[in-house]
Amino acid sequence: MADYDESRLTVVDHPLVQHKLSILRDKRTSTKDFRELVTELAILEGYEALRDLPLEDVEVETPLEKMTGKKISGKKLAIIPILRAGLGMVDGILTLVPSARVGHVGMYRDPETHEPVAYYHKFPPYLESRTCVVVDPMLATGGSLTACIQFLREAGAKDIRCLTIVSCPEGVKAVLDFDPDVRLYTCVVDRQLNERAYILPGLGDAGDRIYGTR
Repeated sequence: MADYDESRLTVVDHPLVQHKLSILRDKRTSTKDFRELVTELAILEGYEALRDLPLEDVEVETPLEKMTGKKISGKKLAIIPILRAGLGMVDGILTLVPSARVGHVGMYRDPETHEPVAYYHKFPPYLESRTCVVVDPMLATGGSLTACIQFLREAGAKDIRCLTIVSCPEGVKAVLDFDPDVRLYTCVVDRQLNERAYILPGLGDAGDRIYGTR
């Protein structure tokens, strides 16, 4: 078992998450259902990951009287999916925060070295004042996620939260060791990687299952 800083890891193990995750893993689950489940899990996970967003007072007039309520302060969110599988989680987070900006990081994993190869990235402005939510369903070796974190730090991001659905100990350790301030949220930490750097028991290739490709 990999040794990592558990204080910066949150496993969102709500009963609804566990139920939906079991359906997601099933090889018989259709592309349509898989895609919908990824969105639903992103909503449930995002709710937990965003529970400490900064608030400010706002005056609200109800049908009966005026009151002081709360709203999210500052520049709000930047959602950063790692292409292509990360796109499957974006709508879930946008359901929670429709005003969020969306950036993109394009990477693919070299089939021989298992290392990430970056080919594109573009971010919203003012990253330094936004909460940056990086989304990617699978955290295997951690190569893609650490590369994305590096891009964001170089662009000025200060608050980075990474949301995955299925992780493994090796990937969790790689990410938390790479950046001492990043926070990681996942629905489950699976057993290990196999020789092809796939998570066991995992759920297969998330991108292929979201988009119906092979």
